[in-house]
Amino acid sequence: MWRNGRPGIVKAATAALVAAAGLALNVSGALAEIVTVTDVAGRKVEVNAPVERVILGEGRQLYIVAALDREDPAGRIAGWRNDLIQADPKTYEAYLAKFPKLAEIPTFAGYEESLIDIETAIAQKPDVVFLNVETMQATADAQYIEKLDALGIPVVYVDFRYKPMENTEPTIRLFGKLFGQEERAEALITFREEQIRRVTDVITSENPERPAVFIDRAGGYYEDCCHTFGNENFGRFVELSGGSNIAKDLVPGTFGQINAEQVIAADPAHILVTTADWEAYVHDGNWVPVGPGADQEDVRRKLSFYPTRPAYTGIEAQKTMAFHAMWHQFYNSPYQFVAVQQLAKWFHPELFSDLDPDETFRQLHDEFLQIDYQPGYWGSLAEVE
Repeated sequence: MWRNGRPGIVKAATAALVAAAGLALNVSGALAEIVTVTDVAGRKVEVNAPVERVILGEGRQLYIVAALDREDPAGRIAGWRNDLIQADPKTYEAYLAKFPKLAEIPTFAGYEESLIDIETAIAQKPDVVFLNVETMQATADAQYIEKLDALGIPVVYVDFRYKPMENTEPTIRLFGKLFGQEERAEALITFREEQIRRVTDVITSENPERPAVFIDRAGGYYEDCCHTFGNENFGRFVELSGGSNIAKDLVPGTFGQINAEQVIAADPAHILVTTADWEAYVHDGNWVPVGPGADQEDVRRKLSFYPTRPAYTGIEAQKTMAFHAMWHQFYNSPYQFVAVQQLAKWFHPELFSDLDPDETFRQLHDEFLQIDYQPGYWGSLAEVE
């Protein structure tokens, strides 16, 4: 079903709708050039580019769209999943205040690995549909690729979450190529690389002792323990920042769960809670509302719950109060380099005393985005951040 007051479309689409979709695609593509791109799944896909209408299989893909379509992030979006509105409400509100047309975009519900609303895709007649690579199995099972292909609607798989250190740059380039914004895409890639090297070059040259770190994944969204990351995503960010992720050999994939006894046995020196304002999902939960404009007193108040978890009884981090909260959305955005910088400051403050992740994120906003930067994306119980 549609959101924003739009009528529902029955799954048995009429022949008239199918014909209209094909006709509109032919008209919109008349001024475009057919290009062949390789998506992050290795598929060769033909797309009429630059695209004018896109379906975002994840609303948080706005993070990259806004960096490329800086003047009008809403201009190309014909439909999107409602996860940005629910999972990152403050960012959505900031963009909505500047670009009110975002409120008019049809939305559909779902989760990272779930299907898009194919009715939305058909009715909105997009030039391309961007799907997260995690949806491949569900999409294949439902034969969505074939159904959309019959209407001339190509699907491109992208990834900021599953293997972000491998797939973020190709994903940025895919968006840049299809949007006709290759120069901006390359500028963002260069900025990202430079900011990561400000940490990795120092870690390589100084080779400091690596503190043991446990990542409490999606704290407050999951109330049970101990959801975490393997050797990818935040797990990889920890390693790049000079830490040692205790779950890297315990969790075979990007995401997983270990038990409290394994955490206690590893005796981590730091607990990293990835979290956010998840009121839309877990009313009055133990999530920590880090994100744009977060109040640090509120962040510390809610973070203070975490040292009381049984999984952290007697560990080094509990003795030093080295509990840190970080904006969970770094895990599926092009902005992971900011997280890497702040992690490095927590793990090795003496090596990175001159590094200012807030200033890095502010510079990104100034150069690539239209909304103002608001600090509040992390917080800590430790004395020194």
